[in-house]
Amino acid sequence: MSVERIFDNTEVAFALKSDSELERAYFLFKMISIEPLVRIGTAATNFAIKAHLPVEGLIRATVFDHFCGGVSENDCLPVINKMYEKGVSSVLDFSVEGKESEKEFDNARDVVLKIMEFSKELKAIPIAVFKPTGFGRFYLYEKMGKGETLTSAEQEEWNKVIGRYDGVCKKAKDYNIAVLIDAEESWMQDAADALVTDMMKKYNTEKPVVYNTLQMYRHDRMDFLRKEHEKAKKEGYKLGYKIVRGAYMEKENERAEEKGYPTPICASKLATDENFNDCLNYILEHLEDISLFAGTHNEESSYLLMDLMKRKGVEHNDSRVWFGQLYGMSDHISFNLSNLGYNVAKYIPFGPVKDVMPYLIRRAEENTSVAGQTGRELNLLSKEKKRRKTL
Repeated sequence: MSVERIFDNTEVAFALKSDSELERAYFLFKMISIEPLVRIGTAATNFAIKAHLPVEGLIRATVFDHFCGGVSENDCLPVINKMYEKGVSSVLDFSVEGKESEKEFDNARDVVLKIMEFSKELKAIPIAVFKPTGFGRFYLYEKMGKGETLTSAEQEEWNKVIGRYDGVCKKAKDYNIAVLIDAEESWMQDAADALVTDMMKKYNTEKPVVYNTLQMYRHDRMDFLRKEHEKAKKEGYKLGYKIVRGAYMEKENERAEEKGYPTPICASKLATDENFNDCLNYILEHLEDISLFAGTHNEESSYLLMDLMKRKGVEHNDSRVWFGQLYGMSDHISFNLSNLGYNVAKYIPFGPVKDVMPYLIRRAEENTSVAGQTGRELNLLSKEKKRRKTL
């Protein structure tokens, strides 16, 4: 690898953290590193929220403030402005999950539109995001994906889903903001993919505005990408992809086993890593047609992307290539990259504390299951604490 190894620089990584924030981060990752504690904490937190116990203050002061920007868009502004001073942009993510009513879907759309209004004034928020199931019922995507006929009421409901996508994608184009559409479980994803492709055809005529998400722990995603690329070249529109490793592995494997079909998940972590890196390679080879948002906490994949850009003569700040990490994690990647002039954005979840808890619980569980992730965070935080003591 010919690029300089930059991610060990903790002074740059944690420049925005006060000593007390550094201590809090160290404490949180220490807790997350103890798997039984995460399980107990998760169960206790769920119980406390359901029983309306007064725990929101405690959650807000610890895990919420570390992994979330605030309870509303305005609440996130100090975080957004502070990060932008260091060259890191923000993707405001309304992380309220599991809603089912038309009113809640309309509300999710309205929040995204409001964020776009916000973004028009703020260079720090060049990208918006939403989840497919934030805009429509899971069941509906599943039924559409299977090619089953919808009832007239369901068809009407699906038309509203299309309308929500269209309203957001149109505004993204009008305001020159990219919109990332997240990926979810494989058994609802086909319908979401088809809908996002329709939006790309409509709005990615000059450049990518609408981005789909590829979860590279799925072994079929490279084939999907190649087919979509062929289609886009024939029909004359651009592609945008956020690529991630994936977030629903256990659920995917369990369902495949239960229902007796082959799992869509790669056979090993190594196979997933290779799939992710192959995808980086492919997109960088076809940057004239496809823009990239690489959502990764993996240092080797980040170094690979830097190396590919260098070898292909792609400028650090080329608008077709973005690096992305989650707020509260992998600051050593985000801030060291932005320090060298790369395009970097942090996903900043926000929303009412109790509504964002499912997201936070998933984060904690993912951290315990990703080998080495929490240990690496702890080592870097510890190194920075020591560095500051010697000043």
